[in-house]
Amino acid sequence: ESGGQVGDHGALIANGCHFAVTDTQKYGEAIGHAGVLEQGSVMVGDQVTAQIGTAERSSTAAHHSATHLLHAALRNELGDHVTQKGSLVDPQRLRFDFSHGQPVSGEQLRRIEAAVNTQIRNNAPVEVTESTMDEARNRGAMALFGEKYGDTVRVVGMGDYSIELCGGTHVRAAGDIGFFKITGESGVAAGVRRIEAVCGEQAEQWVADQQQMVEQVGMLLKTSGDQLMERVAGLLGQNRELATEVEKLRNASAQQASGQLHEQAIDVGDIKVLAVRLDMEPKALREAADRLKDKLGKAVVLLAAVDGEKVSLVAGVSKEISGRLKAGDLVNLAAQQVGGKGGGRPDMAMAGGKEPDNVEKALAVALPWVNQSL
Repeated sequence: ESGGQVGDHGALIANGCHFAVTDTQKYGEAIGHAGVLEQGSVMVGDQVTAQIGTAERSSTAAHHSATHLLHAALRNELGDHVTQKGSLVDPQRLRFDFSHGQPVSGEQLRRIEAAVNTQIRNNAPVEVTESTMDEARNRGAMALFGEKYGDTVRVVGMGDYSIELCGGTHVRAAGDIGFFKITGESGVAAGVRRIEAVCGEQAEQWVADQQQMVEQVGMLLKTSGDQLMERVAGLLGQNRELATEVEKLRNASAQQASGQLHEQAIDVGDIKVLAVRLDMEPKALREAADRLKDKLGKAVVLLAAVDGEKVSLVAGVSKEISGRLKAGDLVNLAAQQVGGKGGGRPDMAMAGGKEPDNVEKALAVALPWVNQSL
């Protein structure tokens, strides 16, 4: 493992010995093999045959070469300020972090992806040479900022498009990468963006999965792929219309409820107190509380709604008495009875809870609270 590329897997084999290699790490000039001895025994000085997982290594090499083409494409598209800030290359995917101060747009990503695939089709040979650092720089080779290099460096070139200092595994020609597909773009730190991508068989599988998903969505919506966008746009329009109708019905329901409930209010001096359960959505509950306050005049209103295991509470206090009686204090006291908490303005506050069986206890606190607060 080195430079973002994962270590090889494989086996070390000798007479009667099988050591499964699960990772390789570099220790100075030596390569350490980590794994499990599955059969036989091994001693210092034994001669073994190393077998590399060729399929995994080939896929890793393709993803590594793709990162070099991606790096060059990013610099061509976004500017010379783009430099590598980190990477991960394994048989299944690649991840490339680079310096850039803003998200890469969808159109830019499409051009970058197309540029990489153009280089793959051009099938330039991958040339690996060794030279001095000065000779590599004169060729225009990209080096990692902060990386320490020796007197002799390894240069990996793909035609005139990409030249980088690199000690990793690569394909023999760009065409061996097969096909390149960007799967994600995100920010990982200030001024650092990340692109995730796949290539070769993994890219083909990713496209196949996306195509299958489109087909399944088309089946659900009973339409073909070329009409899918139009169908989705139509459904979104219908959804907006239905949401408007629901809002109208909610307002009508809140208005009807407030018209019927104000007669249940109890007088505490010159203040009317109303605490009732109205099973409706929180927004409608808040609107009902406003209407009840308007209808009752100088009033304290506490409303509750239950939806499954969720409790919603709304407390409303007429503004002229909200200096003495604060809605936030009332709703918090009520919320404690249903295992919740809340808050808001002195004249309007909301809370939530998770103990619907105690809703009546929550509503019962309103009347004594008003008496004690006056």
